[in-house]
Amino acid sequence: MKKQTIYYKTINVDGINIFYREAGDKTKPQIVLLNGVPNASSAFQELIHDLKEDFYLIAPDFPGFGNSDIPDKGTYAYTFHNISLSIEKFIDQLGLTHPSVYALGYGGPITFRIALRRPDLFANYILQNSNAYEEGLGPAMLNAAPFLENRHEETEKLVKPLLTLDGIKLFFLNGAKDATAINPDGYLNSLYYLSRPGQEEIQLDLLYDYRTNIGEYQNWQQFLKDRQPRMLLVWGKNDVFFPLAAAEAIKKDVPSAELHVYDTSHLALEEHHYDIAERIKTFLIK
Repeated sequence: MKKQTIYYKTINVDGINIFYREAGDKTKPQIVLLNGVPNASSAFQELIHDLKEDFYLIAPDFPGFGNSDIPDKGTYAYTFHNISLSIEKFIDQLGLTHPSVYALGYGGPITFRIALRRPDLFANYILQNSNAYEEGLGPAMLNAAPFLENRHEETEKLVKPLLTLDGIKLFFLNGAKDATAINPDGYLNSLYYLSRPGQEEIQLDLLYDYRTNIGEYQNWQQFLKDRQPRMLLVWGKNDVFFPLAAAEAIKKDVPSAELHVYDTSHLALEEHHYDIAERIKTFLIK
C-alpha cells in the first residue's frame, strides 16, 4: 500500500496566497482543519501524520498567519468575518465537497460563520477548545474583557503579553500534564511568526474583533439547537482560554455530541494527537 506524504502548497484566493498542508487520498473522506493563534496549521502536523492513510486532509494558514501572505491592513480587514470569507472561497477553489471540519481556537468562529451562511457545507464537526457560549470564556479571555469593551493604549497592555514567549507558552504549557512531551519548536516557531513586522497590530485587531464573535454566540447556539449536527468534542480541560465549560455548553445543546476530555492545555494535540486521531477514525469511519 502506498504511504501518503504531506505536501506544502499555496493557492491564490482573491490575490492572497494561502498556504496549506495537504495529505491523503482525494477519494477518502475529506477533513479541513482550521486554527489561528498561536501556531496556525502547524498545530495539526502530528495529527495529519496520524490520519493521512485514512482521510484527505487540508489545513490552511489564515491570511496574515503562518506561511500565508500578510496583506496590508489598508487592503485587507483582519476580522473574523473577512477571514471566514477567505477560507470559504479557499474551500471552494480546492473543490472540497461536503468535508468534515476540525476547528481549534480561532478556527471555531471561522467555522460557525461559514456554517451559518452555508449550513450544508460541513458534513461533521470536530471541535477542540473553541467556544460559542459566554460561560465557555476562560480566565484568559475574561482578563481581556476590558480590551474587548474599549480598546485603547492602557487596555492593550492587558493583552500584548499574549504575543510574547511567555504568552505563547500559555497555549502550549499551561495545564499540560507533562511538559517534557511538548516540543519546544512549537512555541519557538510561533514566536517567530508572531514577531514579524506588523504582526502585533494584526493580532490585536483580530483579538479586538473577537467581541463580534461574542455578539454572534446566540446565533451559533441557535444553529446548534436547530441543526443538531454530528459533533465530536475533544478538549484540553485545563485551557485558560476556552475550558471544559465551553464543551459542556455545546453538549447541553447537542446532546448527541461525543465528548472526550484530556488532562492538558489549550493545545491538546501536543500531548494527545494519537488518541484524538483514533477518536476521529472511530467517529468518521462507520
